[in-house]
Formats: sequence, C-alpha cells, structure tokens
Amino acid sequence: MRKILLSSIILLVGITFIGRLSYLQIFSFSPNQILEDPAIKAVYDYPERGYIYDRNGKLLVANQPAYDVMVIPREVKPLDTLEFCKLLGIDKDRFVSQLRKARVYSPRLPSVLVPQLSKEDYGRLQEKMRRFEGFYIQKRSLRYYDTNSGANVLGYISEVNEWDLERNPSYAAGELKGTTGIEKEYETILRGRKGVKYIQKDRFNRDIGPYKTGTLDTLPEPGKQITVTIDKILQEYGEKLMTGKHGGIVALEPASGEILALISGPTYDPALLVGRERSRNYSKLHYDTISKPTFDRSILASQSPGSPFKTINALVALQEGAITPETTFHCYNGFYVGKRKRGCHCGGGTRNLNSGIYLSCNAYFAGAFRKIYDQFPTSAEGMDAWEKHVKSFGLGTFLGYDLPTGRPGRIPNKEYYNRIYGENRWSSSTIISNSIGQGEVEVTPIQLANMTAAIANRGHYFTPHVLKKIGGDAISIPEFTEAKHTSIDKKYFEPVVQGMAEVYKKGTAARLQIEGIEIAGKTGTVENFTRINGERTQLTDNSVFVAFAPVDNPKIAIAVYIENGYFGSRYAGHIASLMIEKYLKGEITRVDLEKRMLEKTLEEEYAKPYSGQPFKINERVW
Repeated sequence: MRKILLSSIILLVGITFIGRLSYLQIFSFSPNQILEDPAIKAVYDYPERGYIYDRNGKLLVANQPAYDVMVIPREVKPLDTLEFCKLLGIDKDRFVSQLRKARVYSPRLPSVLVPQLSKEDYGRLQEKMRRFEGFYIQKRSLRYYDTNSGANVLGYISEVNEWDLERNPSYAAGELKGTTGIEKEYETILRGRKGVKYIQKDRFNRDIGPYKTGTLDTLPEPGKQITVTIDKILQEYGEKLMTGKHGGIVALEPASGEILALISGPTYDPALLVGRERSRNYSKLHYDTISKPTFDRSILASQSPGSPFKTINALVALQEGAITPETTFHCYNGFYVGKRKRGCHCGGGTRNLNSGIYLSCNAYFAGAFRKIYDQFPTSAEGMDAWEKHVKSFGLGTFLGYDLPTGRPGRIPNKEYYNRIYGENRWSSSTIISNSIGQGEVEVTPIQLANMTAAIANRGHYFTPHVLKKIGGDAISIPEFTEAKHTSIDKKYFEPVVQGMAEVYKKGTAARLQIEGIEIAGKTGTVENFTRINGERTQLTDNSVFVAFAPVDNPKIAIAVYIENGYFGSRYAGHIASLMIEKYLKGEITRVDLEKRMLEKTLEEEYAKPYSGQPFKINERVW
C-alpha cells in the first residue's frame, strides 16, 4: 500500500510539473518572458521607414544608413574607457551618464549608448568592437531629404523618451519615432514593424545559436510609402519667395481640399534635424527668438484677418437680407463711431457691393455690418446669427485637417462681449472693428485659405489635408472627401466673386494681373501692435492677401500673410500672384514681381523692436 501511495505521489508531482511547464511554454508564452531570461538575448532588426512622395510622384523623403552603438549593461567587462570614448567621439562624463541610464532602463536589455554613427565612424569602429565586451553595433535607417524645403509640414523623427516607452510598449529604448508634421501624424503607417532574433547563451555568456532554432524569430515589416498632396516645386518656390520674411502661405485645391503648399517663414533645411547634430541644431533653431523657425506660422499664427474678412461680412449681410448688391453707403474718407472717425483709403464717395469690395471701402462694410444687427431685436440675437454664418466657413475651429498641431483662431460670440462690457451693454457700434477684419476676430493662414476655397466653390469646402495615397491606393476618408456646406445660399456668392475679380482688374491689386489667368482676390492691411518696454506700440502693418484662380472652375486658392509687410498688395499680393502663376503655368512671366520678392527682405523691420528704430507705418516706397 505504501509503495502504491508513494508511486502515486511521485506520479502526481511529475504530472503537475509537466503540466505547469507545458502551460508556461504553450499557453503563457510572451516575448517579455524571453526578454527576462538572462540566457537569451534579443537582437532587433529595424525596418526601413516608408518613403514620402509629392502629389506628382517626386521623392521628398527617403532613408540613409546609420549605426548605433548598443550596450547590454550586465555584459560589460572592464575596459579602457578613455580609448573607447576616443573611438566613439564622446567624453568620459557622457559615457558614464549613458551607461548609468542604460542600467536604470534594464541591465539585461540593450540600450543605445551612442546613436547615429556615420558610415565613416562605423568603418573605423567595426574592427575594434570585439575588444569591448557588452557593446555591439546595430544598423538602422535615418531620414534622407530630397528637398531642402517643407520642414514644417514633413516634420522630423527623434528618439523615444521615457513617456513614449510607458505609453507604447511596442517601442524599445533608443528607437526613433515621428515627432512633428507628417512623420508624427502618419507614424503607424510609415514606421513599419521591427523584427527580432532571439540568441541562446551558454553559462559563459557566449552566443551558442538561435533560441528554439529561430522558430520565435520575426522578420521586419518595412513601413508603407505614402503620397502627399504637397506640390514639391510650388513648396520650394514659395519658401524661396519667403526668404527674409516672416509669415505663412497656404495653397489649397478647392475641388478636393488637398494642401498644395504649406509654407512657414522663416524655415530651415529639414536635413539639420538628422544625425548626431540634431539636438544641437534643434536648440539653435528653437532658441532663435526673433525668427522662430520652428514655429509653424501657417497653422499656428492666429492674427486679425484684415480686409479679406470683408467678403464674409458681405455674404452674411446678403444672406440675412440686410443688403442687396445694389445697396449703397457713402464714404466720407472713413466712417464715424459716435464722434470718432475711422479712416478709409478708398478715396471717398458712394459705394455699392462691387466697388466696396474692389476698392476695399471700410465705410461700406461698417454700414453693412450695422444693418445685419439692425435686422434683430437685440444685438445678442444679431451676434448669434452672425457667429453661425461665420463659423460655417470653418473659422474659429481646428478644421479637422490631418496635421498634429494648430490653433482654432477666434470668432467672438455674445458671451465673449457680455464678459467684457456687461450683458446688453454693447451693440454693433461697439464691435464695429469686426466689420473690417480687425477687432476681436483672429484666424490662421490655413483658415484664411479654406475660407477662400469655400468662396471659390460658391458655398462649400473640403477639409484641408495632406495625405493622398497609402502605397498605391488613393485614400477614401469621409472626413476629407465629403463636402462641408456653408450657411450662405449659393446665389449670394456670385456678386462677391465678381467684386473679388474686379480687385485684379481695376481695384487694389490691378498692378498684379497675370496675363492669361483670371484671378479673384482681396487685399488686406492689418494694424499690428506689440509691447515694447511695457508700452503698447504700433508696428508696421501686416500684409494679407487671399485669391483663387481661375475665377470659374478654380484650381488653386491661396492665403498669404506677411508680418510687417505694409499694404496687402505690396508683399502678400506679389507672392500670391507669383504662386498662382507658378502653379497654373509652371513658369513666371511677371519677372518684375519675382525680382522684387527675391531681392526684398523685411529683416530690418523685424529688428526694430530690439534696435529702437522708428516704425514708418505704411510708407510707400514702391
């Protein structure tokens, strides 16, 4: 009986151990268990990141080889630290710091000691690495840019941080990820999936071959290539025109919402943020407090829109029945708010909608703005109607575009003014500056471009976006392909469009006509203030211009915003006309406009708040 009992116990214990081992091996297996085994080493094989092409198939971003020096802290043996640091091109303090950081992350898992060696450094180091136990070289890909433009929209990649590792377990220390722009927005598509090989070690810590004959190893999956909506030639040309100027340019295809160019000035060569000098270069760019090249003005600069906003007020007034195209207002070289007169540069006289637009008459739009509110019992109700119409153009929102940053701008509402003035203690005269795009309204250049596209389409727009294809397949995302309709009836757009066409024929942009292209546009001159030594100081006005072309069946809508650029037709108007001609014709015939923009800079204007030189508000020198 005792023999049977003892045999049964031994058999039961054996079955229990076998069952537990089977469970651990078959049902509870996870890569983390392997990584926790000191007898197994994981070697990662990083995939190539997906290429980025422009709308016409021109290469924008590819890859180039680079090499990381890796360390497994528990395998490090005593070494000649000074010699090793000399080979790596680092000092001893950095070596000690990086090794300590690697031990904190994991003594058993590999960490990056020195990232992104060049091919030359790799060739010099490769033969000597066997002398330094616990260290090895791992190949990876870095970005290669086939353009020196588009840094703000393409973005850059950088090493993952501790927060990334905690949030996303698929990342490993030292891995690279998209940090800004397209690289960040489409990280999961571009990144691919890394492969891994598990290496078995003996008790002397020597490699003895693949773990489980390599059955658990995985191959890397390369990232997918994407085609973006950006036109490489137009983007490069626009950045060339922006040399020495601060501001933003956004060009859209009205029929699709595709972003043709997204330009921020000043900018930088995206190649500066690749390789071992990335951190040093980024610090120089980031701490340039005058130029701010890392600040994307095309989607982040939220400022007064100026006179282009008059077109929206005209459409709201028509929709609400406050005016007709024949309604007239008299301009006395300005208009009065109480006893205070506000100026106008149209020359004075009686204005209807058409002449009000092409001469940019402040008095006309102040009168139309007041009449909108006169339609309602209270100013608050008038504000509700006005706000609804204005926001239907995508103003005051993030628009929903596929870029990872932006600002909503500001379209004020009744709650906003109740907080400032008190409930029912304000009227249309109080907020009359909104009639001419000053006041409390703020927009970004991309919102201005989208507003212009909605007018070009006579009442609808498509969400601006940069993704066109994944692999060879065109995208079909409802958010981008379904039209968004404004609250303005289509019939009211035609008189406004005609007025904008007259801007080029006999109005404020008559000097900017392009032969063979019928353009509709609107100039804007925006008062510009800042604080210098605590005092509110008026700077040189901002130059704003919006346009689309051709007038019928438009192919491009554009917004140009130039800080301290004087009149709207002066800098912004020149650039808009050149961009339109470049896109539609592929060549420039207005070489006079081009010569001015390539030669003229505004660097002296931007230095004035620091130099103490006076600002000459809208001094005409051309």
